[in-house]
Amino acid sequence: MPVRILHLEDNSPDQLLVKETLASSGLPCEIVHVAGQQDFEALLQNCRFDLIISDFSLPGYDGMAALASAQKSQPGTPFLFVSGTIGEERAVESLKCGAIDYVLKDNLHRLVPSVKRALRESREREQRQRLEQQLRQAQKMEAVGQLAGGVAHDFNNLLAVICGNVELVLLRDEPVSKESLESLKQVLAAAGRAANLTRQLLAFGRKQPMRAEPVNLNEVITNLAKLLKRVIGASIVLECAFPELLAYVEADASMMEQVLLNLVVNSRDAMPRGGQLLITTERVVFADTDTGRHPDARAGEFICWAVSDTGCGIAPEHLPRIFEPFYTTKEPGKGTGLGLAMVYGIVKQHRGWVELQTQPGVGTTFQIFLPAIAAPATAKHAESSAATLHGGSERILLVENDPAVRLLTRRLLETFGYHVLEATSGNDAWELSSRAGTNVDLLLTGLVTTDGMTGPVLAQRLRKKTPHLKVIFVSGNSRESTNYDTAFLRRNQDRFLQKPYASQVLLGMVRRCLDGEARGIGAQAT
Repeated sequence: MPVRILHLEDNSPDQLLVKETLASSGLPCEIVHVAGQQDFEALLQNCRFDLIISDFSLPGYDGMAALASAQKSQPGTPFLFVSGTIGEERAVESLKCGAIDYVLKDNLHRLVPSVKRALRESREREQRQRLEQQLRQAQKMEAVGQLAGGVAHDFNNLLAVICGNVELVLLRDEPVSKESLESLKQVLAAAGRAANLTRQLLAFGRKQPMRAEPVNLNEVITNLAKLLKRVIGASIVLECAFPELLAYVEADASMMEQVLLNLVVNSRDAMPRGGQLLITTERVVFADTDTGRHPDARAGEFICWAVSDTGCGIAPEHLPRIFEPFYTTKEPGKGTGLGLAMVYGIVKQHRGWVELQTQPGVGTTFQIFLPAIAAPATAKHAESSAATLHGGSERILLVENDPAVRLLTRRLLETFGYHVLEATSGNDAWELSSRAGTNVDLLLTGLVTTDGMTGPVLAQRLRKKTPHLKVIFVSGNSRESTNYDTAFLRRNQDRFLQKPYASQVLLGMVRRCLDGEARGIGAQAT
């Protein structure tokens, strides 16, 4: 593209001389000439330029005033003096005030090198500012994510107590009035909605446990197509386009479905009068030279998953905050502000990044970049999560630092016949198991305990006494438990349970674990 230059010069021969000098260099330029203050300042207000060239002495106007106006209207645009009257003292003053250089009219051979240097430095400065802005935004999002993860952790414990006590009442044989039963069900329904919000917060903060396996994004789109058509309504035309080449990534399939669904819902809301929605996948390869496009971009092979709409677009003032949780431009009651936040968190958790192109009144495209993998040799089958509620008489060592959660869990297990030993921390559990004199059959513990002894370390120590000890790790997804060692869990046939969980889920997992059935990592309440 040609370089747009605004040239303030009242002398026509000098205007022509500058134009010919730049043209002879081969530098593609689009030069707008003005001769006075009024036209100059009007163009500064209404047009963008890559470079400003100005004479120093003008009738009724001077170069320093022109420089001040340019810095006010178009800060960052290089400003160059070309003058025959500027003295050394005023030249130095102009450089101090923000001009990038000055060229004497009788020495125009310096003009082209000066212009090229100014343009190069301007591009470098813009790129640096853009990267700094992206870095600040990434740091802000990381901080908000840490906060979201911490809040969700504590909130999950509260929900576990609420849901667990209600379910404990419902599991008993004692009669409950119809009104009381309906109230208890309403409590469970509300807690379920709260748990869903918490999972979205965890997804934003990348604190949600992930069960990664080879996932074909094309299949995710195909399987959800019917649901998506019902979600967007008849006024929006949905088109899916992807190559025959399989688009495999290492991902949690349910999380990928959440990403797609949230992006589609976001596009639907941007097209209240209807429009077109396009979902595509593409395999792309980035070289080292492409990494400047985004702070998380890196060389390698990726699957680009794009959702494009013809909606209202996103206004520039909203762009810096669109991925923040609870930030929404929708009317009250029309959105929680967690949809795009969840997309951002899930994609980051999968070592990817999100890019956005939008134009108000034209539409928006979200591009998700995820590391590509080779297609697996065989398909993996999901484990059945069905569980029958049976109790037992085995001894269970329960490690939980939250008193309310610990009390609830003990009551639930004892209701179904289990013998429960309680501990508040890893060291407490170790001492308790040593004093008890009897080996426990199952350890139910958090991944991280208050005294620094992690759940896996406690399990390893206990297994030296009881090699066949069964273990279930439970987490409310605090920052410390984000990247739990799934290899460790698989190696030892251990299980993982995410808070908040239904009582039936916990009881079913305990029974299956004690019975030695195939493990299931990543269970959670639904």
